[in-house]
Amino acid sequence: MNQREPHQALAASINGELCDLSTPLKEGDDVHLLDFNSPEGKEVFWHTSAHVLAQAVQLKYPGVQLGFGPPTEFGFYYDFDFGSHSIEESDLKDLEKKMKKIIGQRQLFERVETDYEGALDLLNTHRHEPYKVENLKNLKERGVEAFSFYRNGQFLDVCEGPHIEHTGELPGDAFRLDRVAGAYWLGDEKNKMLTRIYALAFSTKLELDDHLKRRSLAEENDHRKLGKELELYHLEESIGKGLPLWLPNGTIIRDEIEEFARQTEFAHGYQRVCTPHISKGELYERSQHLAAYKDSMFPPMRLEEEGGKSIDYYLKPMNCPHHHMIFKYRKRSYKELPLRLAEYGTCYRYEQSGELSGLIRVRAMTMNDAHIYLRESQFEEECKNIMKMYLQFYETFRLREFSFRLSVRGEDNKDKFKGDPAMWDKAEYLLEKVLKEMGQPFDTGIGEAAFYGPKIDIQFRNLMGREETVSTIQVDFLSPINFDLTFINEQSQEEKPIIIHRAPLSTHERFLSFLVEYYGGAFPTWCAPVQVCLVPVNESCHEYCKELAAVLHKNRIRCTFDDSQVSFNKKIRNNTVKKVPIIVIVGQKEVDNNEVTVRRYGIKEQATLTRKDFMQSLFDEIYDRKMYREPISSLF
Repeated sequence: MNQREPHQALAASINGELCDLSTPLKEGDDVHLLDFNSPEGKEVFWHTSAHVLAQAVQLKYPGVQLGFGPPTEFGFYYDFDFGSHSIEESDLKDLEKKMKKIIGQRQLFERVETDYEGALDLLNTHRHEPYKVENLKNLKERGVEAFSFYRNGQFLDVCEGPHIEHTGELPGDAFRLDRVAGAYWLGDEKNKMLTRIYALAFSTKLELDDHLKRRSLAEENDHRKLGKELELYHLEESIGKGLPLWLPNGTIIRDEIEEFARQTEFAHGYQRVCTPHISKGELYERSQHLAAYKDSMFPPMRLEEEGGKSIDYYLKPMNCPHHHMIFKYRKRSYKELPLRLAEYGTCYRYEQSGELSGLIRVRAMTMNDAHIYLRESQFEEECKNIMKMYLQFYETFRLREFSFRLSVRGEDNKDKFKGDPAMWDKAEYLLEKVLKEMGQPFDTGIGEAAFYGPKIDIQFRNLMGREETVSTIQVDFLSPINFDLTFINEQSQEEKPIIIHRAPLSTHERFLSFLVEYYGGAFPTWCAPVQVCLVPVNESCHEYCKELAAVLHKNRIRCTFDDSQVSFNKKIRNNTVKKVPIIVIVGQKEVDNNEVTVRRYGIKEQATLTRKDFMQSLFDEIYDRKMYREPISSLF
């Protein structure tokens, strides 16, 4: 098999334009080589692999017609029209063999450029490809005049490129044809259903094997699967899509996390508030949420009030406008700043049905939200304190693989970003300054800012290596203008504050979906639905277990006593499957010596303790929120 290095050049960026490595250079050209470690290099690698798949399919099914073959997150897909033939996943192994043969032939990629008439002639001369012809016509209607093709061996495809030098640069042991699915041509259900073949492709076999291992683990620990098995939440169609019902086990985890946040925020000077779930539309007009997010809000409830006037009320999409009104309800002094208002407030957003996914994307979400009103001179210290608090949260949850992104304005969609450009310049400068002074490396997300200001996004990787935003810090100069927020300064004059929006633990829904998969459903003792399960070796030990269970319950320890009629070993297995963090084994020896034997989830060693020592260690563990087992993500 071919062996290649991830840093081997695949294509080039010449003056900011992606090009083949064979592209002629001019004096003064700005050239950057792109390898598999770069996003652009990956796309070239994957799109080249898609051409090899299409060629292999044509060899096995000569009458096939080609659609598109773009890159995906971990590889690529290609859409085909097989006519009356039906392809199954059992056919993929044979296609893989043909692809490996093409790779071994080291076919050169040749670029051909032509105009529209030449492109049509080339397609019609080579073979009948109605989908390619339709695509050419669509491009011509959009004003495209020049077209390019790539030829390798006997295969020809209309394509912008670039591509690698020859097929032999693809490793023959680092790809897999993954699955077969249906897909409408151009994504329109009015068009014909095509057959889509998905593929995984990596630079080395080691990377492919690692991905498959991660995927297997991710499927095993998918929060939708574990959420059902562990009875955490339920999505009921008769209630509505994206509106989760929190079951007792899931509610316990929510409550424990919220209590942790309350205690931490209290220590950092936050004051808690509570705001309604609905509001008049004028509040969201003032905040500009209606202009920016109306398509993601539930439709208004039109109510007739006194005098026959109709008023539109909306389900709350954000907490911030409500907090601004709490700040505004009376005059504020500079001595009150920074004023930190926190709330776990439930918000509602009308996510599209196709975007809903377990707890990751829902329509009802409870946000760990706070808004801090402060002077510009206080910003740097406050922002650093927020980040220190975030790091405290992460350490408790053992969240260690994260990165920072500075999300700023973009040139492509200027209308999205409201307010004066000078205001944006200052806000972006303040956030960047804090990140640099704290020594935190960061990427820049162009166009990822909120409509009212830039933000720091803290990104975590899930089991598949995908980035998810868990925490945010946003700076806002716009809302004080929209809401006419002021405080009285030392000179008895009105002055506008700035606002920091912060959410360290996302929403309950998104954060729990992340934690379930991160822990594999095995939550630390302090927030586990059942903290201790008492398992008697035989019936003679039941009274001792009942008495101990009563003591634990009195001390607010979530405890169960397994007095089921199954065998002792079966009881151990059942409670291990439930991922109970602590199983207490009670046999006659423990009864006679007033002891317990402690067995922890995922840890082979058992320990026998006196009841007193066990109770003290349990209280310390829960109070200090200790964790005795590393999360499942530590396997990588």
